[in-house]
Amino acid sequence: QVQLVESGGGLVQAGGSLRLSCAASGRPFSTYTMGWFRQAPGKEREIVARITWSGGTTYYVDSVKGRFTISRDNAKNTVYLQLNSLKPEDTATYYCAALIRNDFKYWGQGTQVTVSS
Repeated sequence: QVQLVESGGGLVQAGGSLRLSCAASGRPFSTYTMGWFRQAPGKEREIVARITWSGGTTYYVDSVKGRFTISRDNAKNTVYLQLNSLKPEDTATYYCAALIRNDFKYWGQGTQVTVSS
């Protein structure tokens, strides 16, 4: 079992920044890959970024490369997503998820990011 709680969303103007946090509890945090996803109204959920258990390997969807940064602090059981140069099209609910046995099995409740133009 893994419990995930996101925080850090909000309303920001285009070009601004936010940092999302996802605090994990339950299964030892340093043993699994973490991902950030987002879902905008009327659109399918998409993966934004992911990071391996050690933090050594990251992946980003093309639309956020160079603007978003995923990181993790295993001592704090927390994964972060730094969002810079935000655009209105980044508006969505952002979710963190834990990859267990090749399945993003556990999800947080989501945090809303709204970018105004």
